[in-house]
Amino acid sequence: MNELTKLIRGDMKPALGVTEPGAIAFAVSKARSYVGGKIASVDLTLNSGMYKNAFTCGIPGSNFCGNEFAAALGVLAGDPDKGLECLANVTDMDNALAEMMVKTGRIRVHMSEITSRIFIEARVKAEEGEAVVTIRDAHTNIVNIQVNGETIFSGEEESGEHGGDHPADIHSYTLQQIYDYAVSVPAEEIAFIQEAYEMNGKLFEEGIHSERTTYARYLLEQNGGEIISDDEQKTASLLCNAAIEARVIGLDSPAMSITGSGAHGIIATMPLYGVCRHRNLPDEMLWRATAISYLVCMYIKEYSGKLSAFCGCGIAAGTGMACGLVYLNGGGVEEMTRTINNMASSITGMICDGGNQGCTMKGIVAVDAAFRSVDFAMHGISIDSIHGINGKTPEETMRHMGEIASPGMVGTEKTIVDILQEKSGVRG
Repeated sequence: MNELTKLIRGDMKPALGVTEPGAIAFAVSKARSYVGGKIASVDLTLNSGMYKNAFTCGIPGSNFCGNEFAAALGVLAGDPDKGLECLANVTDMDNALAEMMVKTGRIRVHMSEITSRIFIEARVKAEEGEAVVTIRDAHTNIVNIQVNGETIFSGEEESGEHGGDHPADIHSYTLQQIYDYAVSVPAEEIAFIQEAYEMNGKLFEEGIHSERTTYARYLLEQNGGEIISDDEQKTASLLCNAAIEARVIGLDSPAMSITGSGAHGIIATMPLYGVCRHRNLPDEMLWRATAISYLVCMYIKEYSGKLSAFCGCGIAAGTGMACGLVYLNGGGVEEMTRTINNMASSITGMICDGGNQGCTMKGIVAVDAAFRSVDFAMHGISIDSIHGINGKTPEETMRHMGEIASPGMVGTEKTIVDILQEKSGVRG
């Protein structure tokens, strides 16, 4: 199996709801699994990106949102064996008990530091003891478990994150190599990518049929009431952003995540699906376009960090999806390079203010920018490499895009967190 295939396989993971509340619930439920008896308290410590992304985010199986309720539902109803889908079986009773725990102050959330490097520490105290689970670098990467002060598990921290000691595996490849792989890899080797479309398609269906969504139903109306219409771009935007809205408000279907984010996974895939269905293209072309999309997204994200102050969904996944669209339009590396320059010079810097309904609007912007960037690129039009943050090579440009987030937007991250805390009356 090709190494790039292994990278994609290792990165594609189902996630129920926005990934950060799922990761919080997973950590807390894992800690709870080591201690019995009545729960006394939960103390949760998060890095700024984790804290921010779950701050106002909807939680599956619940009308609640935010860090406290993710922790409360995790300790009451979470199944750690299900990973990021650990809240798949939340009941009305669980919701009532979670509300009581939060209101009585038994759930406490703290922010550790301003950083794009994932950190979760979940401390659960109960009648029969205390357990602490620590996660670092990836949403389910447990690096330490302590029970009653004794370390029972110690794992390795991942080094691929921006700022680690070693370059990420994806950074050893060029855009040309990514393209060559995508167009030549045996179709059966990447057929597993179809799983993303099956999963994200079900989430899309939830979005257009739910009474809780607003953007999804209006995007359907704008598309003439049809899922696949004569308007390719409107079709792509509908398929992408109805699924994103369903996810961020907490509807009960998982998304197939990439780079640890369901919204990244949706933007990297669903617009390409819309184009392929509109043009009646074979599944094999869709898989190859998606492989390009995923790998370019991963390339940028490994520089920016998993959680940062810029919208990786729009910028990293949007740029990846745009490169996949170039492939579907018959373009090659030259057109992808132009497309990356156009995306870098336009939407880089779009902020991430957490996982919330605003992600839908950011997804709409990303799809619009991608279609326009590709159209210009296919006609030989792009921002020249001498301008702005564009580099001499597409690899340099993608690195610069990531660096805008980390270390570039650390101050922005603090300002965003300050605003969220001010709105809710929290004093950090």
